[in-house]
Amino acid sequence: MTRTNPATEESLSSVASHDGDDVETALATASETFRTWRDTDLRERRRLLETTAEVLRDRTDEFARLATKEMGKPIDGARAEIEKCAWVCDHYAERAPEYLADEPVGTEPEAESFVATEPLGPVLAVMPWNYPFWQVFRFVAPNLVAGNVGLLKHASNVPECALAVESILREAGFPEGVFQTLVVGSDRVDSMIRDDRIRAVTLTGSEPAGRAVGQTAGKELKPSVLELGGSDPFVVLDDADIEAAAAVGARARTLNSGQSCIAAKRFIVHADAYDAFLDAFVTEMEALTVGDPSDPDTDIGPQARADLVDDLHEQVTASVEAGASVETGGEPLDRTGYFYPPTVVTDVPPDAPLASEEVFGPAAAVFRVESEAEAVALANDSELGLAGSVWTEDRERGQAVARRIESGAVFVNELAKSDPRLPFGGIKNSGYGRELAEQGLKAFCNEKTVWVQDTADQP
Repeated sequence: MTRTNPATEESLSSVASHDGDDVETALATASETFRTWRDTDLRERRRLLETTAEVLRDRTDEFARLATKEMGKPIDGARAEIEKCAWVCDHYAERAPEYLADEPVGTEPEAESFVATEPLGPVLAVMPWNYPFWQVFRFVAPNLVAGNVGLLKHASNVPECALAVESILREAGFPEGVFQTLVVGSDRVDSMIRDDRIRAVTLTGSEPAGRAVGQTAGKELKPSVLELGGSDPFVVLDDADIEAAAAVGARARTLNSGQSCIAAKRFIVHADAYDAFLDAFVTEMEALTVGDPSDPDTDIGPQARADLVDDLHEQVTASVEAGASVETGGEPLDRTGYFYPPTVVTDVPPDAPLASEEVFGPAAAVFRVESEAEAVALANDSELGLAGSVWTEDRERGQAVARRIESGAVFVNELAKSDPRLPFGGIKNSGYGRELAEQGLKAFCNEKTVWVQDTADQP
């Protein structure tokens, strides 16, 4: 396919695709490799993860520049992404013995019973372009240390990042076949899931893609984890620290140039705080620098593709036509590259796109509510449920509101984010299953019950 640098619109060199024979070879290699990898000493698997973290840190700038070139990520954010990949490797290298330990269960006096955690086999990962390294490594670290092997089908616009992941793991010393990148189209995914050698599948992506993968995995009785879209509420209560909420809110909406499933998207503000928050929020958004993603002073780079700018602008335009008002931004920038400015829209009708759809770009919808109860109701008035954020000076109140928001995670006085120490995933149309932490490691493991007693103990 034709690839373009989203900041300059210059063509990028082509990357050779894998064909059907390559896929067959990869599947056979993964199946064969699993037989030995699953029995590799845990200390060795942990050591390899530690070495992987070292490779990532040693070559941070190289990999960061690759992400900036292929999908336009601002360079500081790209460096932070590589460091986060190293962190997730460190985390599982440290905590794997705890996560994988047999869990004793008290049953009968004469029996020893426990739950053993064992790997399933080759796992297919279908990953998106917006965090081209992090999305993959949050799959890689727990699954490889658990004894699974991985195959990656990455997004078509970041093939060099995809191939770099495999090269990182090989440089760290992982045996050939433990992790393989396949540069193939989405049309190959269904048949790979149906192949008996694939034992599980994880996808981070759009809701339609998740439904297709989930349907096939369900028919094949294979476990799956789906991390899909988000329309995360950012709730500002009447007693919130307005300046802090506005500053963090602007960052939460525009992180990764707004191209994040877990970004704050719907800003739900109590009437008593609304005017002050809106003024501060608009000021924060307008202060952000849009520009060359390779420049460390840039806050917001380009959108990853031209069609993404078109889609975002259509959502803004349709919402305005439905009665919403643009406070700042609202038009694609007239310059080379796929740039859209920080945008704030108010008075958004509930059925307008900015209220009812996932918005993947630096456009924020701000809603005024009269009470805490109305804020919670509006936060939950979505088919998506990935994460949320609540702002209040009263921590007990914040916790109580967080418990009432329907999502996979809620952060009080902090932006929503993924963290290797915490399970990550959504509910409703944001998907199912969990990544990261102990839950993510066990998502593709067999939690096997084992009961042991002497024959002398038989009646």
